Amino acid sequence: MDKRYSKQEIFDKLCEILETDFEIDKSLLNNDANLFTDLDLDSIDAVDLAVRLQQYTEKRISPEDFKQIVTLGDVVDVIYNLL
Repeated sequence: MDKRYSKQEIFDKLCEILETDFEIDKSLLNNDANLFTDLDLDSIDAVDLAVRLQQYTEKRISPEDFKQIVTLGDVVDVIYNLL
């Protein structure tokens, strides 16, 4: 995967993962949605999400970047900057 993917495409893939793997209602998914308070993910879910994103991007999210992620928009930005 490379930078030819837009932030919207990354967001769409992220939403697909959250809907399919985590059974999160699509209506809750927006850039400002907090992974923990709005989407009810816990730390184990967050690690699982990071693994799924690593499979998607074929790149590893650094622990420093991972700690900064709070919202879906943060996830999109981190992935976009990895590519």
